This record gives sequence, C-alpha cells and structure tokens, in this order.
Amino acid sequence: MYWAKISDEIVNKLLHFCGNAGFNFTYDANRKIILVKNSNLSEEFKIRHSIHSRFFAEENSIQKLDFQNQVIVSVKSGMAVTAFYENGQLADNKVFRAYMVRKKQGKSQIKHLKTKGKSRAGSRVRLQETLEFFESINERLQFYFEEKYVDLIALGCSSTLIPYFFNGKKATPFEKSDPRIFKIPIHIPTATFENMEKTYRSISQTKIWVDADNEAFVRPYLEQISSKPDESNEEDW
Repeated sequence: MYWAKISDEIVNKLLHFCGNAGFNFTYDANRKIILVKNSNLSEEFKIRHSIHSRFFAEENSIQKLDFQNQVIVSVKSGMAVTAFYENGQLADNKVFRAYMVRKKQGKSQIKHLKTKGKSRAGSRVRLQETLEFFESINERLQFYFEEKYVDLIALGCSSTLIPYFFNGKKATPFEKSDPRIFKIPIHIPTATFENMEKTYRSISQTKIWVDADNEAFVRPYLEQISSKPDESNEEDW
C-alpha cells in the first residue's frame, strides 16, 4: 500500500470528482478517516485528515478549523508525556517517569501482577510508583482542562494501562467515551518529548493511502504534491 502527504486543497478536488462520479463515502470520526469506494463497493483509497481540520459529510470536503486547543497524551510503562497546544503552538509539556519495570524480566509491574501477585517488597514499591505515576499524569491533565477549553485529545495508551489511567485515585478530566478523543494511530517507541513532537507533526498532516491496484486512479492528484508516495507503513491501523 502506498501513502503520501497531501494538501486539503487537493483532497477536496479528489473528493469533488469522486462525488460527481457517484462514489460512496464512509467517515470514521474517531480516527478521522474518509474511506472512498466506487459503486461496486470495492475500496479505492482512504484519507486521514489533519487534526487541524474537519470533514463536512454533506459537502464531502475538508475545511481547516479557525482555532483549536489540543492535548496530547502518550503513556508507556514507566514513562509518559503530556502536552498542551494552543492553536497549534506548544504551550506546555511534561515528561513523567516511574520505577514500574522489573529489570530482569523487562516487563511492567502491572503485567507481573496478573501472574505472580505483589508479595515482595520490590513489587510493592513498583506498584506504589505505578499508582503515583498515573496520579501525576492526571493532575497535569486536570490543570490543562481547568485553564482552557480542550477541543481534541490525542491519546496513545495501551489497553493494559487504560484501566489504571482512567480509574486512578486522581480522576482523569475526561471520560473514556469522550468524543474528543483521537486515538494516536502511530507506534510510539518511548514517551519522550522528542517523540511527542514527531507524533504531533504527523497527525497534523493529511495523508492518503492507496492500494497498488488503485494507484493509477489517484496518480493525477498525487502528481500535484511534492512528496512522493511511500510504500512504508508507519502507522497502526
């Protein structure tokens, strides 16, 4: 599968053409993905638009938002990063660390609890640091939500850690089902400030994915952009 960065202007030209040609559009708001299929319902291509824009289904077009506050949260075992962006500009960020990983086994105390319990002193220390780790994250998030209105929450957190994130002593300032949540579709190896910035840049771009069989159909539009299609797949679909 090929992918390429593409401008909203070219996307709108492509969607306009497909709309006039009778193509079908399916929109996944949680992932910001527009799936475009032909009249035979075979997949042609998909577009993930930037977090700075909005898809209008009645017009089949993407429009840039005038102003938006965004929070980004990336949580890994023993490390996390939060950031607040005010209309695209980084206003605050914080990196969190905790003694959560068992050195010999290389896995987090949370995963260890499912099989071996928490009887040893080292395990109890790691568990306590784990709980304080999530409390610190949510305390920072509460600060963001108290200070400003938040339009979008970009969240990267594994299913193993989700219960600890949402059910800690310090409440998360949004529900698990909050419609503002955008699940980060990119593999983040470590929750560092540098990776957070790379992630933010990536989800701030509009991208198109095209199967090799359908590339010829989209090629005239891809030729209007400077970046060449890439065969790599950097994102978790």
